[in-house]
Amino acid sequence: MWLIKSEEETNPGFGKNLKDRTVEELIKNSVIICDKNSGPTSHQITAWVKEIFQVKRSGHSGTLDPAVTGVLPIALENATKAMPVLMGLDKEYVGVMHLHKEVPEHMLRETVKKFIGKIFQLPPVKSAVARKLREREIKFFDVLEIEGKDVLFKVGCEAGTYIRKLVHDLGIPLGGAHMTELRRTKVGDFTEDQSHSLLEIKDAYEFWKEGSEKKLRKILIPVEFAILHVKRIFVKDSAVDSICNGSPVYPGGIARIQEGIERGETVAVYSLKEELVALGISKLTSKEMFERKKGAAVRTDRVFMERGVYPKLNLS
Repeated sequence: MWLIKSEEETNPGFGKNLKDRTVEELIKNSVIICDKNSGPTSHQITAWVKEIFQVKRSGHSGTLDPAVTGVLPIALENATKAMPVLMGLDKEYVGVMHLHKEVPEHMLRETVKKFIGKIFQLPPVKSAVARKLREREIKFFDVLEIEGKDVLFKVGCEAGTYIRKLVHDLGIPLGGAHMTELRRTKVGDFTEDQSHSLLEIKDAYEFWKEGSEKKLRKILIPVEFAILHVKRIFVKDSAVDSICNGSPVYPGGIARIQEGIERGETVAVYSLKEELVALGISKLTSKEMFERKKGAAVRTDRVFMERGVYPKLNLS
């Protein structure tokens, strides 16, 4: 739901609708969902994608172990500024757990139930974070198929959950278990249906270079669409340039506000052409932004749009 603060229209002479972006512009402002293969590290995959597109910056969201396959979001160039809001997304996996001894099915399912919800987890020895006990939420853990000691499962969890450790801990009351296979099928709203192998990405880039951009346009997800989970506010044309120069977002420059914004929350600031202008930290709630006329509504944190795209005008 939206709070309409001003029925403002945008000037077609400034900025650009997303559908009108060139491929060159998309490359600098997009996220790619790579289908990581087994073997290389997430860092290596990201470096190869960076090399394919010949960009200066790239970054991935949610590291996968070398042996693990599946959904790996990779941001290119300017879109890397969105990494903070892409890092904390929930994840879904499909994997195989090998039990160390025969376990009755009812016992397995009853044990699994105890690991759904809030759990405490100690990161494994070989991890990128400090080995401190921390709380994580397991959204669901579905046993899909049982064949002898092998259990096919699907799990949904909070970011930062170690599935290998989850399987190990789950196996303790069952006489032991370890993970033999794992594939990430979802990151936030990104699914494996949207993912592409390195070869597909490379081929799409080469096709574009040869004059056919259809495949590459399908692969490149504009950063605006990659962060739809972040609450949004839309600002008038007259407010855009000052925000691009680091100014806060003031109530007078706001056209419409998504409901539910709380103070201190990260919000996305969009132009009326649905271009991402900046990410910022809300200083007011949605209701306060709607009602107030003075004071900063959002502190600008990361600017995405270049200066000068919109004219310098006084806020109305």
